[in-house]
Amino acid sequence: MHTISKLAKLPTCYGDFLIQSFRETLESSGAVLEHLVVMTPHLPENPLVRVHSECLTGDVFGSCKCDCGPELDMAMKKIAKDASGANGAKGGGMLIYLRQEGRGIGLFNKVNAYALQDQGLDTVEANIKLGFKSDDRSYGIVQEIFTHYGIKRVRLLTNNPRKIETISAYVEVERESIIVESNEHNAKYLAIKKQKLGHLL
Repeated sequence: MHTISKLAKLPTCYGDFLIQSFRETLESSGAVLEHLVVMTPHLPENPLVRVHSECLTGDVFGSCKCDCGPELDMAMKKIAKDASGANGAKGGGMLIYLRQEGRGIGLFNKVNAYALQDQGLDTVEANIKLGFKSDDRSYGIVQEIFTHYGIKRVRLLTNNPRKIETISAYVEVERESIIVESNEHNAKYLAIKKQKLGHLL
C-alpha cells in the first residue's frame, strides 16, 4: 500500500528538477518507508533512470568505503545532461531514491556490519554474520512508480544484474553502466561486488 505526495520544484546544483514522495507501508512489518523521485520536468518515452538505495554514510557524509555517493552524483549529472539535449535529442529522466539503507538491513545494522568489516569480514560476510542476506533490498515500489508515471521503457543506470533482472519484470530495460573511480578504502568492497554479487564492473 502506498500514498503519493504533491509534486514540487527542486532547484539543485545539477539543474532544475521536480520531486514527489511515495509513502510505502510494508505488509510484512507495518513499517513505513518514504521514497523520493527526483525527475526532470520533461520525461521522454525512454527516460534515463537511476534506482538508488539510500546510503547515509556515502550520500551525505562522503564515505570512501563504498561507491554510493559518487554514483549518486554521477547519476544526477547524467540525467541533467540528458535533459539538456546534449545527447542530440530532448531527453530527461529520474532518480528513484529508495529508503532501504545498507542493502536493506537499516542504518543500525549497517554500522554493526561496518564494525565486522573493520575486523576483516567483507560486506557479504558481515551481512550474513548478522543474520541477513547478502542483499536484502526490495524493488516492488519501483513498479508502482513506473505505473504512476506511465513508464514502459527505461535506460537503467546500474551495474547490478539482480536489479536489471528484477526491474525487467516491470518495464523494458536497456542498461547503461555507471562506473566511478575506486580508492584505497573501497577497492575490496568493489571487488566483492564483482566476485560475489556479480556486478558488471
